[in-house]
Amino acid sequence: MTYILALDQGTSSSRAIVFDPQGQIVSLAQQEFPQIYPQPGWVEHDPMAIWSSQLATLKEAVKQSDLSPLEITSIGITNQRETTVVWNKRTGQPIHNAIVWQDRRAEPICADLRARGLSAHVERTTGLRIDAYFSATKLHWLLTHVKGARALAQSGDLLFGTVDSWLIWQLTKGRRHVTDVSNAARTMLFNIHTNQWDDTLLDALDIPRSMMPKVLPSCADFGTTDADITGGAIPIGGVAGDQQSALFGQACFYAGQAKNTYGTGCFMLTHTGAQAPQSVNGLITTAAAQANAHAQYAMEGSVFIGGSVVQWLRDGLKAINSSGEVEGLASQVPDAGGVIVVPAFTGLGAPYWDANARGTITGLTRGTTMAHIARASLESIAFQSAALLQAMNRDATAFGAQAVSELRVDGGACVNDMLMQFQADLLGITVVRPKVTETTALGAAYLAGLQVGVFSDIEELAHLWQAERTFEPALSRAEAESRMADWDRAVRQTVAA
Repeated sequence: MTYILALDQGTSSSRAIVFDPQGQIVSLAQQEFPQIYPQPGWVEHDPMAIWSSQLATLKEAVKQSDLSPLEITSIGITNQRETTVVWNKRTGQPIHNAIVWQDRRAEPICADLRARGLSAHVERTTGLRIDAYFSATKLHWLLTHVKGARALAQSGDLLFGTVDSWLIWQLTKGRRHVTDVSNAARTMLFNIHTNQWDDTLLDALDIPRSMMPKVLPSCADFGTTDADITGGAIPIGGVAGDQQSALFGQACFYAGQAKNTYGTGCFMLTHTGAQAPQSVNGLITTAAAQANAHAQYAMEGSVFIGGSVVQWLRDGLKAINSSGEVEGLASQVPDAGGVIVVPAFTGLGAPYWDANARGTITGLTRGTTMAHIARASLESIAFQSAALLQAMNRDATAFGAQAVSELRVDGGACVNDMLMQFQADLLGITVVRPKVTETTALGAAYLAGLQVGVFSDIEELAHLWQAERTFEPALSRAEAESRMADWDRAVRQTVAA
């Protein structure tokens, strides 16, 4: 048998999973690493902590599997996207902590780009909107604020990368400085139509092209690990940003197929095939994981605060002792009692795009209990995701495409049956949870396996995908529409505040 190792480098932890040729999990290792909050709205990671935690899980997962490194056919990498790392290519040392995708410090730089009239160019070439979420303005901030950084960059001594590039550079001992199209597409510096770094945007942000990694398809030769690091030289055959990897792991290979990942945030993607339509409903266009030389695209909507609202209940309100208790607390009441939580802790993402919005709780009465707030917090995840799918379907109608008829789900919060049922109720379509919910890592494994011939093609992968549970809508459309109208009203109050 041949085995594939997937490295899943996430926002709060690094994981490594060994998969067999049927896509089943053989072993899994996970290690959390510190979150750094220098001031409100700023979020950082230590790049060396990312690397050391990922390497530790790699070794632990291989050890648990009772395999030798020589039995690992290929490595796939998936990663938190947009998070920005800059390092000195001569010393190998980062010049600063990584600036995480959640970080909002670069908003003034975004405002300047908008004032300079670059919004239309950004949307037309990158498929994105000008926002501090993406890597470009984070990179500009680092070059501007880290002493000596710009001079080092101009002399060719600094390298930029999203987390995948950083890990590959480490795994290959600096021999490869590469990324894939799905990660490049999240930088706000990449033309998704030509698959090239965009000189207009590089110039606008004073970023030397020499800093940028080489861009490859998601299924490609990304190099070979150094034998001293991994116990043997192992090909790196697949790379994709976490959400595009999850789309691939959910076997959403064709236009009209959609998935939603319920993690720290929520990320919904609908495959659009070889077409890259520009949204008219507040969504973004992005490169999907690319299994060959043919470009593939997806429409995406991002919810900044998804499953992390449960962490707020646990750590902020002290309403629960562990995240697993939230369903039990929420189940103590039949509904949220008119309470609506809009968790705009770091602004609102798609389809609203309001960086200044802040969270609200509306509908409170004297009879409101913590159980109502817990239920409303869970429901906020489904409300935000439903707003995304509604926007996607409006876009589909505008482009003459079919509306999404089934939503495949994954991520930590998808195990919550109450949440998944409410999601189906709001959407009015089937919600399907797969047997293997580690679809982000699975997508990277699929890509790596395709590269080395473990899998023959995407049709074989589609047959491997299996459903674990299906949730059918039980709420009338009139009631669902009424609930969504209540949500929209609460969002308007949030934005107005």
